[in-house]
Amino acid sequence: MADGLTKDLKRRMDGAIEALRKEFAGLRTGRASASLLDPVMVDAYGSSMPLNQCGTVSVPEPRMLMVQVWDKGLLKPVEKAIRDAGLGLNPQADGGSIRVPIPDLNEERRRELVKIAAKYTEQAKVSVRNVRRDGIDALKKLEKDGEISQDEQRKIQADIQALTDDTIKKVDDAFAQKEKEISQV
Repeated sequence: MADGLTKDLKRRMDGAIEALRKEFAGLRTGRASASLLDPVMVDAYGSSMPLNQCGTVSVPEPRMLMVQVWDKGLLKPVEKAIRDAGLGLNPQADGGSIRVPIPDLNEERRRELVKIAAKYTEQAKVSVRNVRRDGIDALKKLEKDGEISQDEQRKIQADIQALTDDTIKKVDDAFAQKEKEISQV
């Protein structure tokens, strides 16, 4: 019973780390990454849809993204969506595709990106702590219902705390790596 609880908590904490990595992938560090355009939503066919449903994003050069739009009628809306996404990018239509040069980061933008990364990191830590709280509440209920002894409850609670500490360390390590990546470009 309690073993399944710790496995579930580990899965949920790993999910928080995975969500953090996806958030970090969307932060522009000066190097081109196809995931940079993941948050871009295009007004197409009367609705708002993700860019990856309108075309293919590729990385032909380290500082260039290329968007191959499937429907030529969406060229202008895709270009506008990238420009308006708040990523600081200036796309240029080039025949049936869109070239998106990745500009150098200035010092102010680097500091801003580090602050955003820190905010994502704090959200991940809060998620991990919420998972820990849920686990400890479930443990207390198991003990109260007589399904586990007080000693078992203490041991499992110590395991949950160790898992939480380990996960928080992974979150901090991911932030340190991202901060270094932002600063080096």
